[in-house]
Amino acid sequence: MWQQYYFPTSFEEAAQLLEKHLGAARIIAGGTDLMVEFRDGLHQDILTLIDISRIPNTGKIWADDRGIIHLDANVSHSDVVASESLQTYAPILVRACRTIGSPQIRNRGTVAGNLITASPANDAITPLMALDAEVELLSTAGKRVVPLSAFYTGVRRTVMQPNELVTEVRFPALKTTDRASFRKLGLRKAQAISLVNCGMILSVEDSIVIKAVITLGSVAPVIVHATEAEQYLIGKKLTEINVDQVCALAQQSVSPISDIRSSQSYREEMTAVLVKNCLEECISQNTSSVFSEKPAVLWGDQQNPLHKAEAKEAIDKNIHCTINSKDFTGTYEPGITLLKFLRDNALLTGTKEGCGEGECGACTIFMDNAAVLACLIPVERAHGAAITTIEGLQQNGILSPVQQAFVDEGAVQCGFCTPGFVMSATKLLEEIDSPSPDQIREAISGNLCRCTGYYTIIKAIEKAAESLEKEV
Repeated sequence: MWQQYYFPTSFEEAAQLLEKHLGAARIIAGGTDLMVEFRDGLHQDILTLIDISRIPNTGKIWADDRGIIHLDANVSHSDVVASESLQTYAPILVRACRTIGSPQIRNRGTVAGNLITASPANDAITPLMALDAEVELLSTAGKRVVPLSAFYTGVRRTVMQPNELVTEVRFPALKTTDRASFRKLGLRKAQAISLVNCGMILSVEDSIVIKAVITLGSVAPVIVHATEAEQYLIGKKLTEINVDQVCALAQQSVSPISDIRSSQSYREEMTAVLVKNCLEECISQNTSSVFSEKPAVLWGDQQNPLHKAEAKEAIDKNIHCTINSKDFTGTYEPGITLLKFLRDNALLTGTKEGCGEGECGACTIFMDNAAVLACLIPVERAHGAAITTIEGLQQNGILSPVQQAFVDEGAVQCGFCTPGFVMSATKLLEEIDSPSPDQIREAISGNLCRCTGYYTIIKAIEKAAESLEKEV
């Protein structure tokens, strides 16, 4: 478990720290995978965490004059989901990022971190492989650029050296005539690891496919191309494509395993289904946009507020932060989560500890105004941050409109999950005045109710929205 925690002010400083603590240090940005691994007893040799999430100007999405899109290392999945430019020029990536975890996880988890974890089931890798992306790596020896196609050597293995960190991911923007699609199959609609996923890009001129890319995830040790299917499509008119033939060829490119989530034969069959879905979508229309309405990212009324946090000096024995608009200083033990700190040190027990691995949403709080999961955040990241817990929503002893709506609609059952739902709903209504039922469902997709009371919860959020509208 880590004993030291640093906030470098630049990637170069982070590389120097990585070199100094070589073999006993890890880079952390979102930490949504790393914190679960620590919880499971892994990384006993890691004594130092180097937090790059506060390096200034490293959460940007931008395009250069060559039409190359750049994602800085701290670009989160939510940044991608909310990006209007990516909805046009990389809709395949936007759709994939929207399926990752929950809004709270997407607010912290980064695209670069998803790539580094290197699981063949990671949803951002498949579209980025299709987009012919590359990663920029930095060490004290300098920079090098590696195509994503050459980045992986096996399950959870990459060509990265222990002294390197990712500083950027980049790829060519899709043309307006390109057609792209991403599909994923999980065991549930949200918070699900892919059983199979598929990314597809067809470059079309005069209704003829001049280039085809099909990438498949969770069906081999690394993301694979359906090469024979790609070759079959080239030169075909959209109206002359034999969809079943493409699906059969794609199946031949996979070598899935059977595990606790799925059998080999099911993954093979579903590979064909997802390829068919993607292909039919690409044939029928130019998928330049993947959203019919604004996604729920739980940022409130501002752009990703987590990127506005300033770099902090090394922490002494105390965490200095703001909790519920009051200055708070507390001692802490290295290696604990923000959740434990809030409950044991700040004595704010409204934030509940459920799964401890980001699955249930009971520990949802606001950090620097974004909804996040306290169980997946090292306590040190709270240093200098503004924290809001469920106790901070009421004013002068009066419940907030969302809290009151939950009471009025009987949405409070056993009560354990309620604080997390209320926090998610509160942030949703800050950013979308009158959310649709689908937007509400997306906003609370990271919160689980074991009493199965979702109908009253949704009704309570709708009532809170009506109440807030009347106030305005």
